[in-house]
Formats: sequence, C-alpha cells, structure tokens
Amino acid sequence: MSHLTYEIVQQDGGWAYKVDGVFSEPFATHAQALAAAQAAAEEQRVPGFTEVIQYEDAKGKWHTETASGSDRPDTDVKDSA
Repeated sequence: MSHLTYEIVQQDGGWAYKVDGVFSEPFATHAQALAAAQAAAEEQRVPGFTEVIQYEDAKGKWHTETASGSDRPDTDVKDSA
C-alpha cells in the first residue's frame, strides 16, 4: 500500500498543503489549509469502484489496466506549526 503525507506549508504569503511535491491552492489562514489538507487526506482513503482504465505512457504507447477501487493509499497530515 502506498502512503501520502499532506504537509502544511507557507506559500505565496499565505498557507497551502503540499503532497508529493505538488502544492494546493493558497489559503489565507493556517487553519483553512489544515482543514483542507485533512479533508483531502480523508477523501484519498475512500474506496471507489474497480474500473478498466486506459492511459498513454511517455513513449506514446497505450496501456489498458484494471484499477482496483480498494487500492487506496494510507494518508496523514504533517503540521509543523
């Protein structure tokens, strides 16, 4: 099982959360960023439906796979403030 950490950080004069090197939208307050990170982390753990997906890789080759709806990451929120 994979693991994602949502980290609360200062960003562009406000606050955001960062996960896997990607920043969220900015929030005016730390509390707003923390609440958004907690909601996003919780939503990531919710199981979905098993579906067949198709995607193109970097070399232009198409792949078809079955994505399990129960294959959800473990998540947490890191708040250093």
